[in-house]
Amino acid sequence: MKTKAAVLWGLHQKWEVEEVDLDGPKQNEVLVKLTASGLCHSDDHLVTGDMPMQLPVVGGHEGAGVVVEVGPGVTDVAEGDPVVLSFIPACGRCEPCARGMSNLCVLGAAIIAGPQLDGTFRFHARGQDLGQMCVLGTFSEYTVVPVSSLVKVDPSIALDTAALVGCGVTTGYGSAVRTGETRDGDVVVVMGVGGIGINAVQGARIAGARVVLALDPVEYKRSRSREFGATHTAATVEEAAALLTDVTHGAMADVCVVSTDVAEGRYVAQALRLVGKRGRVVMTAIPHPTDMQVDMSLFDLTLYEKQVRGSLFGSSNPRRDIPRLLDLHGAGQLKLDELVTREYTLEEINQGYADMHAGINLRGLIRF
Repeated sequence: MKTKAAVLWGLHQKWEVEEVDLDGPKQNEVLVKLTASGLCHSDDHLVTGDMPMQLPVVGGHEGAGVVVEVGPGVTDVAEGDPVVLSFIPACGRCEPCARGMSNLCVLGAAIIAGPQLDGTFRFHARGQDLGQMCVLGTFSEYTVVPVSSLVKVDPSIALDTAALVGCGVTTGYGSAVRTGETRDGDVVVVMGVGGIGINAVQGARIAGARVVLALDPVEYKRSRSREFGATHTAATVEEAAALLTDVTHGAMADVCVVSTDVAEGRYVAQALRLVGKRGRVVMTAIPHPTDMQVDMSLFDLTLYEKQVRGSLFGSSNPRRDIPRLLDLHGAGQLKLDELVTREYTLEEINQGYADMHAGINLRGLIRF
């Protein structure tokens, strides 16, 4: 079939929206008609090369839509089912899945490889095979994905904002609540309040943090963060450190989530400075793939038992946590609609990313 998609043909190039060919679903695959796709920073990492992937590729990994056709062997979903696409596939059978670590499913090794799980391609254009970001490719009106990447949701849920739970919401919320283990009365810092960080803010609030400090140089993001649960804001690490020293009487934060646009080695030392004894630094931001050096005080790690933790998808289980977060939204506790600063057509995708870089969006959304 023919479908319109946004394709990245080379590094540091713009997304090109064009008609492409899409093969039907094969074994354990599903054809989905997309309702909406979030404009996540991770897709921009494809452009810069910070997320190395074979090009060309159909971008997009944060989406929701309706099942149009199922391939052989698919029994979990059927035609007409509303689904959220999880950017981490979860088989439910491998050792990490069996241990409750579905975000580390062995199938996740394929998310930046390009082809589908069986090693072949579904998208084609200009005589070439096109990869799919995270085996999804949600920057397309239609896509074919593994059934292991789908989470069936209640038909009453609005799929446009539910799309955000496929990555940004779950990653940010989980970074604070699951990886960071935020508890009642904790003090939490979120360093970088974009599409991931703003959800770490509201995750900390929902978990019962008494202080949530949103740290970001952009005034617009600091201002908006208060709508999602930030009790304090700061523009610099120095300002945040002084504020925390005052409000905690020197005890500092329990958790610091690093959700900046790109992770830098120096941010680890800065985050460790903001947490106190046994404080937990959660690294969620994507780093430059060739960076091998990190600034930190080993003295802090040993004498104060401070910790640095990596976080993929907020240490979340997609099949369990995506429906749970949508339930929190239905109960009025988790904000989703308010996350969308502006909607775009697929043809406006480059403008959407320009707005993200300008710091004027919490989350842009492509509506099909």
